[in-house]
Amino acid sequence: MTSRGRPEVTPAPTTAEADAARRARVLMKGNEAIAEAAIHAGCDAYFGYPITPQAELLEWMARRMPELGRVFIQAESELAAINMALGAAATGARVMVSSSSPGISLMAEAMSYMAGSGTPMVLVNIMRAGPGLGGIGPSQSDYFQATKGHGHGDYRVPVLAPASIGEAMELMADAFELAERYRTPVMLVADGILGQAMEPVELRFRTPERHTFDWALTGASGRPARIIKSIDLDPEVLERRNLDLQHKYREITRREVRWESWQLEDADYAIVAYGTAARVARSAITAARERGIKVGLFRPITLWPFPERELARLSRHLDGILTVELSSGQMVEDVRLAVEGRCPVAFHGRMGGLVPTPDEVVGALKALKGKVDRARPPEHRDHTPPVTHWRESEDRAEAEPWAHERARRGGRR
Repeated sequence: MTSRGRPEVTPAPTTAEADAARRARVLMKGNEAIAEAAIHAGCDAYFGYPITPQAELLEWMARRMPELGRVFIQAESELAAINMALGAAATGARVMVSSSSPGISLMAEAMSYMAGSGTPMVLVNIMRAGPGLGGIGPSQSDYFQATKGHGHGDYRVPVLAPASIGEAMELMADAFELAERYRTPVMLVADGILGQAMEPVELRFRTPERHTFDWALTGASGRPARIIKSIDLDPEVLERRNLDLQHKYREITRREVRWESWQLEDADYAIVAYGTAARVARSAITAARERGIKVGLFRPITLWPFPERELARLSRHLDGILTVELSSGQMVEDVRLAVEGRCPVAFHGRMGGLVPTPDEVVGALKALKGKVDRARPPEHRDHTPPVTHWRESEDRAEAEPWAHERARRGGRR
């Protein structure tokens, strides 16, 4: 289930319908599928510079955009690409840029300019291992970079994190919609595995509705001039601009949070993960349940705004949370902030382009369970209250007087 609500119940497909659906599926590489989805979403102009592991995205756009009479430019650098995008987006065009981690770092200044000037644009980051040039293996170590602002100043950008190639295609249309609705840059982040892997996908695309913008630089003949800028030398004017931005970010936080839950209905533990790590977590959850550990998955789809309220509510009914990432532990900080000590939060991750295995995740989950069990008073160690005993209570401490002490002890590092 996602934040969009309960899934609709639909009749089972007939054999003919199932065969037709199979024929409609094609094998596509992640980078190429993202590029094609952007094209169908109405991308008018693309700017980029080659870097592994996103080079195929640029190559796909290099072929397809000219075929459709749209703008494609391979710039001389990442700095040039993002600033070209700023200029094109200021005209009201639908613009996309893609790169990978070191290239994204070079784009930070222009991203801040676009946030400050209210210029919509979509930036795709196919993340690789770092820091520095690092390696070309997959990573999620750009979480801080994406969710904490990327560049300078008090700004944020919506960050979408798909867990499959099909979902990445769906989120491309969402990214352009969010960018135009809130006049903001939007990031879509995927690790190198999602960019390089091939999966069967259904070629279902969506083109967001086009709008006429009263801010776009389309020529001032017959109307007053428009100015798009991010500079205000009057401190009071600049503060008002910042206050307007913060109001916009609160609105995004209120309206645009997305997440998915899986097998959490009866869970004592939850794994929090996104992207490829979430797919590993699903395999680990299946294995853990076979061993008697009731665990489910909480997957953020928007890394910002982070689904903190939803995770906070869930944490009241859990013995513990394990966060799994392809990093040294970055999202885990937001998990701990959301949980606020209601239950212990543990972390497992790999770096350098390595990916955690399901067995590793199960091992980390068993270690967390052992820690929780040891924190229980002796009279409770061989007895776990039934789920309904504490789920009916808004605050678990009312049903289990030792829960807060256990969470406090288990949450310490």
